[in-house]
Amino acid sequence: MVAVLAILLFWWMFRDPTRQFTESTPGGDHRGGDSTAVGPPVKIGEKFESFATLTSSLKGTWPRFRGPDYDNIVKNSVPLKNSWSGDDPEIKWSVELGEGHAGPAIYEGKVYVMDYDEAKREDALRCFALEDGKELWRRSYGVSLKRNHGMSRTVPAVTADYILTIGPRCHVMCVKRETGDLVWGIDMVQQYKTEVPLWFTGQCPMIDGNKAILAPGGTSMMIAVDMATGKVLWKTPNPGGIKMSHSSIMPWTFNGKKMYVYSAVGAVLAVSAEGPDEGKILWQSTAWNHAVVAPAPVCFPDGKVFLTAGYGAGSMMIKVTPSGGEYKVDVLKQYPPKDGMACEQQTPVIWDGKMLGIEPKDAGPLRNQLICVDPDDVTKVIWTSGKDSRFGLGPYLIADNKMFVLSDDGTLTMVKPDTKKYIQMAQKKLFDGADAWGPMALADGFLMLRDSKKMYCVKIN
Repeated sequence: MVAVLAILLFWWMFRDPTRQFTESTPGGDHRGGDSTAVGPPVKIGEKFESFATLTSSLKGTWPRFRGPDYDNIVKNSVPLKNSWSGDDPEIKWSVELGEGHAGPAIYEGKVYVMDYDEAKREDALRCFALEDGKELWRRSYGVSLKRNHGMSRTVPAVTADYILTIGPRCHVMCVKRETGDLVWGIDMVQQYKTEVPLWFTGQCPMIDGNKAILAPGGTSMMIAVDMATGKVLWKTPNPGGIKMSHSSIMPWTFNGKKMYVYSAVGAVLAVSAEGPDEGKILWQSTAWNHAVVAPAPVCFPDGKVFLTAGYGAGSMMIKVTPSGGEYKVDVLKQYPPKDGMACEQQTPVIWDGKMLGIEPKDAGPLRNQLICVDPDDVTKVIWTSGKDSRFGLGPYLIADNKMFVLSDDGTLTMVKPDTKKYIQMAQKKLFDGADAWGPMALADGFLMLRDSKKMYCVKIN
């Protein structure tokens, strides 16, 4: 009997509980080709098609990557249902997209998403009506891409006046939000010698006031561009040759100083966002240096910055300290993925002083589980979703005291973001999806989500 129990224990500890997931690493389909090849000049935004007009009474917004406050949390959500039964939650509409992982943005009844049309070989910013999915217009331009486990991967940044996008090969486009009229464009490969990331651009653009904030990582580490004119306001030198990653810039105000924090390939760094030193590097650390970085940095008020990535990188907690008018950066601790919080694709979310995220596939027994940790020591796991609740590389967000998690295969789970235990409130397989990795968006009770080839609008209120 003891021998049998020992065998069962050994089997349980070392079996692969994620065998039901098909491991789809970027580029794993061997269809990528050369993602850094330079073709003929691209006429950014050269084509426009108008299909319909819309007047909407909806006022909700999800205007950028990670939402209004860059934290994946809706602060003033409409009341959402506490449980699902029957046809709930209902898919209101869906639309076919080119293969990719680009998430949508929402602004007052309209949905904006970057797409790639393989038949026309065009990047396209597409605008849809949030309530019924009718396509209103699209602004596009010709660019040649070879499929590399998806093409478009970025979330537009949207304000009342403008939409800012980055295409798979680092083409930046600014258009008028209401009309789709082209304002300006930048080819970061041509103008800044940007090296296109291995699996195309994952950096989501930022609009800060009247400025576009971008991280080319070529001849200029970061740049600010006037939204109205396209004029470059400042450029951050890049003598260390730091490269663009798949991560996105995060704003952070620390010790009264506003800065832009970026987890690049080669270093993590912060650039001044205000004052006489605007555009200058305030601090950087090459201790964080990994070839593939997708999650954004998570910045805390006390000067700590949490960094994480997949492919064995694990995570690192650094501490930024003001020192004689400058900043000192110390590595507090580095963790292999099996020993603490680590994420491969999505950025952890902070809730009630705790940090929640999905473990990567190389995290041992906790792989692909949703976990909750104390940021003061991310090896202290407070709770996990358990071996029977694994989510692959899927996205998540929080609204109305509920956390919505999308699994790779199109299953939506509603979780109470409790800081003491895992509480699953509801779950439903919405669609037969594949690689449902794209960031979600939520406004006015409409949850936008996607898999690699289709976007869905789901009513959850």
